[in-house]
Amino acid sequence: MPASTPDLIVVGASFAGAACAIAAAQRGLHVCVLERKHDPGEKLHTTGIIVKEAAEQTLLGRVPATMVRRVEQVRLYAPSLKQVALAAPGYYFLTTDTPAVMRWLATQMRTNGVDLRLGSAFTSCERSTEGWRVDGVGHARYLVGADGARSRVARHCGLGGVRQFLYGIEYEFPGARLAHPDALHCFISRRHAPGYIGWIAQNPTGIQAGLALRHDPARARVPDIDDFLLRVGQAGGLPRLLRPGTTRAGLIPCSGPVFDLARDRAILVGDAAGVVSPVTAGGIHSAWEHGWTVGRAIAARLRDGGPEPEQVAIDAAPRFRFKRALRWAYDRMPFDWPFDLLLQTPPLRWAAEQVYFHKRGS
Repeated sequence: MPASTPDLIVVGASFAGAACAIAAAQRGLHVCVLERKHDPGEKLHTTGIIVKEAAEQTLLGRVPATMVRRVEQVRLYAPSLKQVALAAPGYYFLTTDTPAVMRWLATQMRTNGVDLRLGSAFTSCERSTEGWRVDGVGHARYLVGADGARSRVARHCGLGGVRQFLYGIEYEFPGARLAHPDALHCFISRRHAPGYIGWIAQNPTGIQAGLALRHDPARARVPDIDDFLLRVGQAGGLPRLLRPGTTRAGLIPCSGPVFDLARDRAILVGDAAGVVSPVTAGGIHSAWEHGWTVGRAIAARLRDGGPEPEQVAIDAAPRFRFKRALRWAYDRMPFDWPFDLLLQTPPLRWAAEQVYFHKRGS
């Protein structure tokens, strides 16, 4: 094949796509990444919260200190706004200046030799004897879809799709400061967030506050984040009369890994693969690890005749069995009163600690 022909085309430059591209490029592959946005830091769909494991075990540990803020406690609020403080020795989260982190990731890709093409949308592809032919790029040996919960790559390649979603909205309040900035504030409310939670956190540039609920296409509703913050803002230490700057919104996978996430040299990673916690909807660590594993597997196959990366991708996708069980139970608890009653009991505290602190292989 010509020297200019990519070994791998990755669609999407968020965490999973960046991890896959960098991992493959570091092994000497010619990698091209297509990202439809002209600025990787705009129109984001992630809270940008990085867990300890990702900060200590991946390239994300090199994010500049000015872009992150360490948080060591979770405050969990029942619908009555009773609260319990949760922590684990040595455990922490990093809230981020997420637009800056995404631009930093773009720089890291280019530093590692990735051909990152901003403002280049994936439109279609077709199978070829060499792998895949992608419109606007040409042929590649492998194609990876890291293009979100409604993956175009999945549709064009005949792969599986995400079946269940949350719909979330998040406000950014630039320059604002919480009364209690050293905790991630999480709110249970069947009224405002059926099937999920609301949250408030201090990040390096201000406050982020969000709300998500179970998405039902037949009866779709938009989270009423304004009413929610009016209800919980004072308890979470949110200053009064704030006006949001940036607003983020979008669908979040919550059903676990998709069926048929890899076949015929096409592989899904990140949100496209459903590699997102069914309970917390946290996906950065899992997406990064899965994307990195897939990138290395593709390189090993092309460079060393290693195992088929499609099977590696399937085997490496986390199953989230424990968290899927919690998701099932949470979806079937229709009232607020059990959370008010059980918030400070050992069983609920134990379950919350499993969700928020470590145990991420569950």
